[in-house]
Amino acid sequence: MLERLNQAMEHIERHLDQHIEVEELARIAATSEYHLRRMFSALAGRPLSEYIRRRRLTLAGAEVLAGRETLLEIAVRYGYGSGEAFARAFRAMHGIGPGEARRTGAELSSQSRMAFRLTVEGSSSMRYRVVDKADFTVVGLKARVPLVHAGPNRAIIDFVRGIPRETLERLEELSDQEPHGIVAVCDDLDPSRAEGTELDYHHGVITSVAAPPGATTLAVPAGTWAVFTTSGPVPQAIQEMWRDVFTEWFPSNPYRSRTGPEILRTRPSPDRTGADAELWLPVEPERG
Repeated sequence: MLERLNQAMEHIERHLDQHIEVEELARIAATSEYHLRRMFSALAGRPLSEYIRRRRLTLAGAEVLAGRETLLEIAVRYGYGSGEAFARAFRAMHGIGPGEARRTGAELSSQSRMAFRLTVEGSSSMRYRVVDKADFTVVGLKARVPLVHAGPNRAIIDFVRGIPRETLERLEELSDQEPHGIVAVCDDLDPSRAEGTELDYHHGVITSVAAPPGATTLAVPAGTWAVFTTSGPVPQAIQEMWRDVFTEWFPSNPYRSRTGPEILRTRPSPDRTGADAELWLPVEPERG
C-alpha cells in the first residue's frame, strides 16, 4: 500500500503544473478515492488537496524569486485564474505577497516533498475484529459540528450536555444490537477531513425499532465493519486509536475504508478520567 502511495506522490510531482485528478491518484494507488483521502490525511497530517496546493505554491515561490516570468504567467501555470487569486493563496502560505517577495527577495515557506515509509517495530499490537452487519438505523439527536483532530470538541460536549437525562434513558431502551447503549456517530464528513470542516454528529443508539417523536434517524446499509478497542484517558486515547488505525492497521491489512458513518461507543471509568472505547469503521476488502 505504501509503495503505491509513493507512486501517487510521484505522479503529483510530475503534474504540479497541470490539473491533478484525485481519481487518477486513487487508480495509481490501487484503492478508492475515499480511502486515498482518508489514508493521506492520517499519514501526512493534512488533507491531500492542501498538500498539492502547498507544493504548487512552493514551486511558484521559487519562480517568483527567480524573476524570469511575469507573476500572471506563474499564476496561470499553477492553476490560478487571476493574479488576485494567486496573490491571496501566495500570501496565505508565505506571509507576503508575490510582488513584494520579488522586490525584496524575502524568505518564503516551503512544503517538502512527501514520501511514506513503514517502520516495523513489532512491540505493540492492535485489538480488532471484523463484523458483517445487516442494515440498521441510528436513532437519537443530531447536531452539525466542526471537526477537531486533537483535544476536546467543545461543540459536541455542549450539545451532549444539553440533552436531558430522561431523553437518553428512553433512547437507551431502544438499543437492540451491537454496539449496545448510547453511541456517538459521525457522518457526512467533508472529503478533505480538514480541521474545522463540518460533520453530522448523532448521539443515540443502534436499533431496528422505529424512532420516537422528536428523534432523528440515520439509515445505514448493510456492510462490513472493523471494530477496534482501547482504554485510556479521554479524548487522547480515542484520538490516538483513530490515528493508529490509519497509520498502522490499514497499511498492514487487506482492507480499505468505505463511505459510511464512524461509530464510537465509550464507557467511562469509575473516576471519569478515562474510558473503555470501541470504534466501528466501515471497511471493504482491498483489491490488488
